Amino acid sequence: MSAGQSYYEFYRGSSIGTALTDSLDELITQGDIPPQLAMRVLQQFDKSLTECLQKNVKHKTTVKGHLSTYRLCDDVWTFVVKDPQFKMEGIGSGAEVVTAPKVKIVACKSGDAPEGKKAGGKSNDYN
Repeated sequence: MSAGQSYYEFYRGSSIGTALTDSLDELITQGDIPPQLAMRVLQQFDKSLTECLQKNVKHKTTVKGHLSTYRLCDDVWTFVVKDPQFKMEGIGSGAEVVTAPKVKIVACKSGDAPEGKKAGGKSNDYN
């Protein structure tokens, strides 16, 4: 993503993002840092986590389950899948399968993805 590019903030809802937010809130409350610095830290967290995942996640994962709901809003796809089975290839000697009662998958358009559709009317530019 280019300089000045904004990043999605949904990783802030992860356990590490929540811990960071709680720590920053405590530092602000104690007067150790100004709120503007906390916002810069959160923006850097969004950027760093996105870039780390894009660069380091190399394994293919397939998901099978019952699609409960799906929606597209502002170039963000949201899928709710019931009884999913995730098959992760390339881990160890074989494929590992992970299950859950329900998952929510959020796919966002990549910052370097071109606008519009690819040939054939399909677009695979979501992360």
